[in-house]
Amino acid sequence: MGGDSGDYQPAMDSGQVRLKELGYKQELKRDLSYILRVFSNFAISFSIISVLTGITTTYNTGLRFGGTVTLVYGWFVAGSFTMCVGLSMAEICSSYPTSGGLYYWSAMLAGPRWAPLASWMTGWFNIVGQWAVTASVDFSLAQLIQVIVLLSTGGRNGGGYEGSDYVVIGIHGGILFIHALLNSLPISVLSFIGQLAALWNLLGVLVLMILIPLVSTERATTKFVFTNFNTDNDLGITSYAYIFVLGLLMSQYTITGYDASAHMTEETVDADKNGPRGIISAIGISIIFGWGYILGISYAVTDIPSLLSETNNSGGYAIAEIFYLAFKNRFGSGTGGIVCLGIVAVAVFFCGMSSVTSNSRMAYAFSRDGAMPLSPLWHKVNSREVPINAVWLSALISFCMALTSLGSIVAFQAMVSIATIGLYIAYAIPIILRVTLARNTFVPGPFSLGRYGMLVGWVAVVWVATISVLFSLPVAYPITAETLNYTPVAVAGLVAITLSYWLLSARHWFTGPVSNIVS
Repeated sequence: MGGDSGDYQPAMDSGQVRLKELGYKQELKRDLSYILRVFSNFAISFSIISVLTGITTTYNTGLRFGGTVTLVYGWFVAGSFTMCVGLSMAEICSSYPTSGGLYYWSAMLAGPRWAPLASWMTGWFNIVGQWAVTASVDFSLAQLIQVIVLLSTGGRNGGGYEGSDYVVIGIHGGILFIHALLNSLPISVLSFIGQLAALWNLLGVLVLMILIPLVSTERATTKFVFTNFNTDNDLGITSYAYIFVLGLLMSQYTITGYDASAHMTEETVDADKNGPRGIISAIGISIIFGWGYILGISYAVTDIPSLLSETNNSGGYAIAEIFYLAFKNRFGSGTGGIVCLGIVAVAVFFCGMSSVTSNSRMAYAFSRDGAMPLSPLWHKVNSREVPINAVWLSALISFCMALTSLGSIVAFQAMVSIATIGLYIAYAIPIILRVTLARNTFVPGPFSLGRYGMLVGWVAVVWVATISVLFSLPVAYPITAETLNYTPVAVAGLVAITLSYWLLSARHWFTGPVSNIVS
């Protein structure tokens, strides 16, 4: 290969060496990134976590279940335990830096006897969870665009335009199409967009957390923000503890998707070091900036029932109403608030784009090992070294998932619940194996938790088990077909399908990760 002698292009970095040791040849272009090595890998996870996306789109949940107390304190509760999950994943990622990520880790940690089943279950929970994340993120963007249009045309109380469910799903499809097109570009371009997305999220949070309370003519007191516990949810739930744990869903849903750093390791220089750094830094910086965003917005909260009411200007979209009223009450026009929603919309767009990137790399790796139907098709890499078919498959499946919203928003919410619980189960499986079957055989990479590895791992496992139960609890009483929490049904359905597929077919031919290096 030609090039200036001054160019930094090592023959093989530590990530490539480790990948070869694990039995894979280098097929994806390792362009993430010679100059901004740590930032590039961090950026992809940070833009998927995207505190502007998660907090904005699920702020109603936190506000309804506990209000500012749940938002302010619940964020640190979920964030602290999530960091334990991230630290355990980072340690394993350092030892096994491949695009397969979680399912490859499970195979290596389970031992020869259980490797095929462990990697099979982990892989399917991971990839379905990722598809659900993409579906929920892009559907949230479609809804946000609809709210922006509604407010721009006069609001619900001023004759504003409110599109039907079919209009929203059409917008959703258009967004996914654009994301698939962008993900068909070389990884060097995606790396630049990912870095831009991370900067947009960082600056967007700083602008909004300062601007909104500054512009608001009515501000909550510090006492209200830190001590007001909202029990007025009209859902028949009065227990403070019950309300608090239901409100944690906002925080836990937001801090999800950081496994993207693992899936991008085959395109990251020194991946055995920079992959783990990407995971940990994305979670840590998200916790800090997310809390700042929550705090800033919460100072503009003075009337929770009004913000949640479907009769307000934004149709019950709490943060949209906060932004809109802040500017309207100050300047007589809500245009500034609509512009602020535009800042959030761009962040959500970047989040969805990064989700498709991560999805496609997981589908590429899973099909490389023959786990998916038509695996040779999804494993193809084009001349730009992009898994192009996997990109479009991920977009298509995410669109099909969102179609459930046309039948019932309850059905859609059940499907999207897999985005949180399903992904965290996938996160937990390799960690469980690390602290049980592989407790004496695991060989750490450059990043190691040392003697604290077992303790942190067990804390992570217990936390995932806890939230899996908490987020399966009923969210309204009395329980009816419309108010039933279908999360356990959705997760149990995924378990039943993957296990049945395993028992009836896959156990006869799926052997786990397969080396593609020809001796």
